[in-house]
Amino acid sequence: MPMRPFVVAGLAALAALPLGAQWSNRYPRLAGFNHHVYLEGYELPTLTQGPMDPAPAPDGKRIAFASRGWLWLFDPATGVATRLTRGGQVDARPAWSPDGTRLAFVRDDGRSLAIMLVDVATRAETRLVADSAIVLDPAFSPDGRTLYYSSGAGGDLDLWKVDLATRATTRITTTNGLNELQPMPTRDGTVLVYLAKTRGGADQVRRRVLSTGEDAPLASGSILSMMRGAVHPDGRSMVLAWPSQEGYELRLASATQPGATVELLREPRLLPLAPAFSADGNTIWFAHADARQAMHLARVPTAGGAWQDVEVKRWDWGAPTAQLRVMTKLASGGVPVPARIAVAGGDLHPMVPDVGQVRFDGQNGVAFFYSDGVATLTVPAGEVTVTAVRGLATPPVTERVTLKPGETRTVTLSLAPVWNARAAGWLSGEHHFHLNYGGPYVLAPDALVDMGLAEDLDVLTPMLANLAQRFEDQPLFAWRHVKAKPWIVWAQEVRAHFFGHVGMLNTSALFWPWIWGPGYDVHQRDDRPNADALAWARTHGGLNTYVHPVSDEGPFAAGAPRGIPVGFVADAVQGQVDALEISCLWSDERGTTDLWYRVLNAGIPIAITAGTDVMNNLYRTMTIGTTRVYVHPDKPGDVASYFAALKAGRSFVSTGPMLDFHVGKAGPGQVVARGAGTAAWTLDLHSAVTVDTLAIIVNGVVVQRLEGLGAPGSRHYEGTVTLPAGGWVAVRATGAPTRAWPGMDSYAFAHTAPVWIDRVGSTEPAAKAQAARDLLRALDVADQALATAYADAEHPRLLAHFAAARRILDGWAKP
Repeated sequence: MPMRPFVVAGLAALAALPLGAQWSNRYPRLAGFNHHVYLEGYELPTLTQGPMDPAPAPDGKRIAFASRGWLWLFDPATGVATRLTRGGQVDARPAWSPDGTRLAFVRDDGRSLAIMLVDVATRAETRLVADSAIVLDPAFSPDGRTLYYSSGAGGDLDLWKVDLATRATTRITTTNGLNELQPMPTRDGTVLVYLAKTRGGADQVRRRVLSTGEDAPLASGSILSMMRGAVHPDGRSMVLAWPSQEGYELRLASATQPGATVELLREPRLLPLAPAFSADGNTIWFAHADARQAMHLARVPTAGGAWQDVEVKRWDWGAPTAQLRVMTKLASGGVPVPARIAVAGGDLHPMVPDVGQVRFDGQNGVAFFYSDGVATLTVPAGEVTVTAVRGLATPPVTERVTLKPGETRTVTLSLAPVWNARAAGWLSGEHHFHLNYGGPYVLAPDALVDMGLAEDLDVLTPMLANLAQRFEDQPLFAWRHVKAKPWIVWAQEVRAHFFGHVGMLNTSALFWPWIWGPGYDVHQRDDRPNADALAWARTHGGLNTYVHPVSDEGPFAAGAPRGIPVGFVADAVQGQVDALEISCLWSDERGTTDLWYRVLNAGIPIAITAGTDVMNNLYRTMTIGTTRVYVHPDKPGDVASYFAALKAGRSFVSTGPMLDFHVGKAGPGQVVARGAGTAAWTLDLHSAVTVDTLAIIVNGVVVQRLEGLGAPGSRHYEGTVTLPAGGWVAVRATGAPTRAWPGMDSYAFAHTAPVWIDRVGSTEPAAKAQAARDLLRALDVADQALATAYADAEHPRLLAHFAAARRILDGWAKP
């Protein structure tokens, strides 16, 4: 919706932005998840190189698993894995029929999921269940007549069953707000053990008696992410892949009643996934990733003891294969350069590299991986399409080749950036993402070097953050990579959900506590404003920022302001905020700039930054740098100079377009003299994505619109602008929804930091008064939220903090 008009210095209205800036979901949205990224990232199948989702056969002789997007049958005695399924879609999570003749599995077409059946002998396939776009976790009943599964047909994920003779489906669970997954029937067929996840992250393992509907929890935890389980053939115990402070471990627990769990397997940097019992119950099979993100099949005795990898000695593709080498170079020549790559077969099946993690771009629906300049893939012979980009500045380059059986072919792709930002004095930064966050891999920090190079990033600040009550990866905070680019300096995200999340960049120490306030079990009523963490960042050598601040498209639309972090206005008005994350996948550029314009109009010089907030060890995650900030430091070779320029606002943020803007000789973060009241401006636009419109903005109001770019390239603009008595000038670029690389955010967007008129923080009186009145309305909402949440607790510090902000705004709001 358009932004609410308000009058500033005789100009009629604030600028309207496109809709739908916040990335939400690729698969149809289910009501049972606050953040669909957790559903898609944690619960949907994963495309891997190497075995995943092991399923031991009833005869004890074979293991079915998923790898490279197909199902395979593995004979541990010979070490041979034989491909079972084919086709362009991604197959996962096999489950055996009791007689060992069929496998049920999940098929993923990149937009929806279906439950399939395949006859192991004939390989004939049947589409069994597609009653919702999200169906998961098939499991046969002991008599083989029924298939249990999880489906979103009811609005959230519930347990269902299908009669295999009649194809009639029946819903088993109906609890609203509880998402039920992975049904695990006991061998006698009387009980289903299953996983249940809530909107708030309070996850459970539950037990349901099918004849009576009696349903009770067996175990619980917070945001259990990759937790999966299996019930022992005797029906009395189960194995769970369970999170701990150090990672994941295998634990044994009762499948009949709540009780303590027993540690079976824990080892540093081992993340055991998808455990499954052998038919006799004596062995637990599982999958895990190595340091190069290749999955391996492993087993451990149920009684405990040493675990061991079980090697796949030969892969029988059932069809001729070829070797594909993908080399990426800059069009200007030279050695191979790191890049982002996607490879698909003639049937559009995604191909995975022989080494390295695969990820899925949920905006464009593309599986991709990073290359250090040369990547090798084993692929079925035939047609293959290869696409590569490097960061946001290179248009995608695609080549289609036909590979002969047994052939080794090198495909070289030449990448031509539309602009060399570095040569113009700009460095690009990604300041909000997480290296490990509940995904199937344990990534080491040096993996970020190749990622940063592939995305042509200069500065990375991966953030440590809590995952529920777990504070993982703390030892990494001391790790730095600053002798060569990309510079990598660890940061911290402090998550007081109630007050808003804040980021702390380039600090010398971690802030404690990481979490507090309503919504947490500990520190729940701490009398502590976000200002404590913000001040910590400054006194420990860093800078602070509110991250993913506004998810609403129009926080100041008709009615009470909404979607603004409770702590932000009080903190910003008192000068305690250094920067605002304008561009982030999980927030809305429109809503955030709506708030930011008012802060600037009030004379508060808050800088801008950007970060994706992606979780890098997930399969379904966009790339780092999809949203980024460009900074113009005085000393491009100095880390401290970069952060000083970021804090000073010498920057622009982007999801694709790049803006080099000056008013007179002043760039973003600098000052132009008002003089006679007009000034010349110049703008150079560079973009590998389509840009529809450019807007020259003065004090939040569009004073001139310019035509953008319909194709990759550059364009120069110049003109004059009338300068009011005070305030700021900036440029914004917007484009259509993203449909292709290099972009992965919802739509093309870029915004410069302000060029200030006469002095940093100058204001135009009417604009300042109106901004203060709007911010007071937002503070009213925050005050009411505070009163409600802390009704049963003394909180004098918070009251004083909010009251001080109100006194300041009251003074500014007077005409």
